[in-house]
Formats: sequence, C-alpha cells, structure tokens
Amino acid sequence: MTVVPERDRPVDPLTETPLVEVRGAHVVHKARTGGLFARDRVYALTGADLAVAAGETVGVVGESGCGKSTLAKVLVGVERPVAGTVAFRGRDLWAMPGAERRAAVGAGTGMIFQDPATALNRRLTVRRILRDPLDVHERGSRNQRDVRVRELMGLVGLPRGLAEALPGQLSGGQRQRVAIARALALDPALVVADEPTSALDVSVRAQILNLLLDLKDRLGLALVFVSHDIQTVRRMSDRVVTMYLGRIVEETPADRVTDRARHPYTRALFSATPGLLHPIEPIPLAGPVPSATRPPSGCPFRTRCRQADAVCAQVMPDFSAASHPAHRYRCHHPVEEDLSTRDLTRRSRE
Repeated sequence: MTVVPERDRPVDPLTETPLVEVRGAHVVHKARTGGLFARDRVYALTGADLAVAAGETVGVVGESGCGKSTLAKVLVGVERPVAGTVAFRGRDLWAMPGAERRAAVGAGTGMIFQDPATALNRRLTVRRILRDPLDVHERGSRNQRDVRVRELMGLVGLPRGLAEALPGQLSGGQRQRVAIARALALDPALVVADEPTSALDVSVRAQILNLLLDLKDRLGLALVFVSHDIQTVRRMSDRVVTMYLGRIVEETPADRVTDRARHPYTRALFSATPGLLHPIEPIPLAGPVPSATRPPSGCPFRTRCRQADAVCAQVMPDFSAASHPAHRYRCHHPVEEDLSTRDLTRRSRE
C-alpha cells in the first residue's frame, strides 16, 4: 500500500498571489465520429477556473475522461484553450509572442508524464536527455551544463554511473526519476505531474511520491498532482480539485475532503477508495459517465445523482462558498456539511 506523509500547513490560495491562473478555459476537440461534413466535438474542458499559488500542492481527481490531463496541459501552455485565459506570473500566456511564451513556459514550468517509457527518447542517454532543456534554452556554458546534469542526477537519487545508460536499460522507477530530473532542469516554479506513478510497480510508487514531496519542499515548487489514487492525492495536497465531464465541480481543502466535501460526486469518489482501518461501503452512482460529445444540459452530474430535479436539468449551478474560505462547490443540492460519508452511504442505500 502506498504511504506518504500528511501535508504540513496548507497554502491559502485566497491570500497567496497566483503563480498560474486559468479563467473560463474551454477546450474542444474534433472527434472521429459524426457526419460526412461535420465531425462531433469533444468538450474536454468547459469553463475551468483555477488558481495555483507559489509553493502550493493542488491535487486533481476524477474518473477517466473527466478532463484532468487536459487541464494539466492547459496549465503548462501545451494546450491552447479555444476560450478563456491562462496567466503565468500575471501575464496572459497566449497574448505573448511565440518565442517569449516558449521561453516563459519552458523555463517556468515542468511536466512529468504518466509513462516514462514513452515520455523519454529511447535513443538518447540519460546525460543527453537531461542536457537537452539546458541546450535548447542555452543555459550556461558546456561545462556548466555537465555540472548541472550531475546535480540533477544527485537530486533525484540516480547513480552517476547511469549517465550513459539508455532508458531501456533502466527500471521503471529509474526512468521516472530521469523524467522528474528533466522537468526540474531549468529550475521551474511550477511542476505538473500527470499520473506520475500509475505506470510503476506498487513497490516503487511510495518512493517516487516521497521524492516529489521532498523536492517540492526543498526547491519551493508549486505542484499540481493529477491522479486516480484519491487517497494519495488527499495526503499529498493542500487542496483537492474534483472534475466531472470537463468541469471543475468542487475545490476542497485536503483535510476536509473526506467528510466535509459538499458535492455528492466528490463524496462518492472518496467513498469508493478501500480502507483497512475504517472501511465503508461505496456510495452507488447510477449509470455510466455521459458522453463528452453530447454532455447533459444543466448540471452534467444530474444523470447519476439521486437528488437531481428539473432545476438541475436546466441550469448549471454557480460556485457556492462553504464555511471554509478555501472551499467552494457547484451543486443545487449539496451534501450537508456536517454529514459524515459513512452516514451519507447509509442514507443512499435506504
């Protein structure tokens, strides 16, 4: 079982200056299905609002296809939204000239992908992989770049003897350490980790997670952690963002998400994670996730919610504030704040 330490003092995004801020972001892709002259559209992200403060860890959870990876790509400027803004250090990324944007994103952000076996060029040695960002952005002299490569390898716990190894000669955990080192090569302020342990053996997941937390604290990084491992997200994060069908439906302080989340979908997600000390029955959800090409009207969760009514079918609810200033949710019929998940599970089965 993966074990990571509980987080220390949470960062309050309401008082901290945002390092990166997404406002009203929409991402739409063309699908392979549809008519002869017009293909269907996939609404990957709809009206996303998210601010990440310097030094903060934000966890992003949700079922497959909910838009987590799309949001991650928007945050680091890989994906351009069709509407909305993405600001990094107060400047709109997509209003910058191309060269300036690439320099800002390349030096200020780093991304760790899900599968290191495909994220790393299998024909390049570890030394070449780690030097590549330094060469592209012309950081330092040749000797300084070699020194930086050695520093990066030591930072992530890789022996120097692996500098001339190819990715195929490394274990899965070692490859992910190389990917983490590459993301840190240019001293970014923000690192986005998209399912960084899902392709790894259980035995090395905790090592990689603890490495990320240690690097975050040592380097003062802001970290956005995308994962299906909900309990790990809760333990690693200051704040947990829940996504459903391309929308952010709740933002919750991590220490409140298990029994104080207000959106019924967040409660259902966390009830579905196994627990050895205090196991509970998962809250049942009716039916599959709707198609992202034809999302339901109004609240997208209404087709699986027991409390849904005519209002839910007509209007997408605005964000409402909970009692905690950093907690907000979008639901016409939220869960009572003092109702435990165990009691909510019992009620849902009556």
